[in-house]
Amino acid sequence: MLALNNSDVVFELEGLNSTPALRHVFFSLALTSYLLTVAVNLMLVVTVCLHPALHQPIYIFVCNLCVNGICGASCFYPKMMHDLRTRVHAITYGGCLGQMFVIYTYVFCEFTSLTVMAYDRYVAICRPLRYRVLMTARRVATLLLLTWAFSMLEAAAGITLTAMLPVCGRRVRNMFCTNWEVVKLSCSDTTANNIYGLALTVSHVLQTALILVSYGHLVRAAVRSRADRRKFVQTCLPHLVTLLVFTGSLVFEVMYARYGGAGALQPLRNALAAEFLVVPPLVNPAIYGMNLQQIRIRILNRVTAAGTRAGWRPPGICPGPTAGFQCSG
Repeated sequence: MLALNNSDVVFELEGLNSTPALRHVFFSLALTSYLLTVAVNLMLVVTVCLHPALHQPIYIFVCNLCVNGICGASCFYPKMMHDLRTRVHAITYGGCLGQMFVIYTYVFCEFTSLTVMAYDRYVAICRPLRYRVLMTARRVATLLLLTWAFSMLEAAAGITLTAMLPVCGRRVRNMFCTNWEVVKLSCSDTTANNIYGLALTVSHVLQTALILVSYGHLVRAAVRSRADRRKFVQTCLPHLVTLLVFTGSLVFEVMYARYGGAGALQPLRNALAAEFLVVPPLVNPAIYGMNLQQIRIRILNRVTAAGTRAGWRPPGICPGPTAGFQCSG
């Protein structure tokens, strides 16, 4: 095949071609999901930032997870909603590389953040007397910096290898750009890309294994006392659920990219392909907001205060001079 000039390439995104009649429905669902994702993540971030009592490593790491979720959702939803409003679903070569960079930074940052949070919980439960010595403000800032720096470096290296490949096709069988879809359009040797992809896969599988090993120690430590068991349920269980949700979503995307094909089930395949960008950012703040008591209490207080200012009051509470007493009848 004849190689194209990469700078002039405009890719055709074919993921939404099979659902023209339902575009308005999908647009409404996407807009609602995006606004809800941003709102719940921002609510958790603002709650942690405004309360000094929450300026602790576990809550700061949860904040970082929410910021990463907003970045991941924001690189997917706006472009998809734009495509749902137009007949032509296209993206420039530079825009495709930019979207891939943000998506893979989000993926790598999610894995690394979950690894850092597993380390924090391991120290908190297995080494409680040394927790304040090991998890200082400087150590937390260093871990956050390394999380983002390594994630961006991993993504940039992969995108650079992809950008060096000549492109011989324009059709991307997805709603958004992914590295394997663009590599499949190349007409040259992709051995370096495959080796780098395998190295990244192995490294992040090892990260997942490290998290599971740390949880083995946490489970043994948590059975020693009721306080440790409570700490495990409140802080470690949501972390484990987050890991499983994200890993499962990413496995769906990989399986779709490798074995999915065009056909009547394209809407289902679209849902599976985008799940790792849709589900974790929406579920993570709900999981942590419900299970971390300090965050849950402050969010409920803020919601109640906002409702009171708007004229709403909890049932059975009298307004005016008798506020705070149960109303009769």
